Amino acid sequence: MIPHLELNTLWVYMAGSPLLWLTATLLAYRVALFIYDKSGHSPLANPVAISVALLVLVLLLSNTPYSVYFNGAQFVHFLLGPVTVALAIPLYHQLEKLKRNWFALLAGSLIGGAAGISVAMGLAWLLGASPLTILSMAPKSVTIPIAMGVTEKIGGLPTLTAVMVMLTGLFGAGVAHYVFKFLKIEDDATCGFALGATAHGVGTARAFQISHEMGAFSGLAMGLCGILTAVLLPLALKLFGVI
Repeated sequence: MIPHLELNTLWVYMAGSPLLWLTATLLAYRVALFIYDKSGHSPLANPVAISVALLVLVLLLSNTPYSVYFNGAQFVHFLLGPVTVALAIPLYHQLEKLKRNWFALLAGSLIGGAAGISVAMGLAWLLGASPLTILSMAPKSVTIPIAMGVTEKIGGLPTLTAVMVMLTGLFGAGVAHYVFKFLKIEDDATCGFALGATAHGVGTARAFQISHEMGAFSGLAMGLCGILTAVLLPLALKLFGVI
């Protein structure tokens, strides 16, 4: 049996290696995919949600600060940029449909974004949240980098926004299938656009698990809503005297 002191020494050595947390991230996602497959691809067994939960559990049990984990797994974070740009490839394959429906897609982005912001801020206000919290809730339906930047600009708390964005994405990706089924919406483009507009990156990942067309339109909605929110939300809040 290895002495306790040697185990501690080994852990300290491994924790200092950037490969440890990169490997842990990849393993967590493989385990999450295994669970997702065994569940019959149930939307409630979302691989992103499961892998996040597994990593949080590991960090808590090992008493590892998030900064240490991020230093090791930042290569995955770096790949978010190229992956986001790569979303243009499946979208290019839907070019003819984009040309036919460009006005509906733009209008849907504006209406969907406005509805998401209004409902989030309205519910927070009705529940007695502070003005700081209400502002932090506003961009919860767009991707984290844009949402945090917008929140900082309008005077909210970027860290709170990041948490709400992640929860929104996980919840949206989990229940969207049942909502579409209840409303009898079967068109992949429509479902994908709705997912991207409400559940951003996590919803887009879920959409690609179903079909390339759904993923393409989800990525489009995520980008459009992010841009429109970043440009129009601060202007609208200034216009109404909120900030």
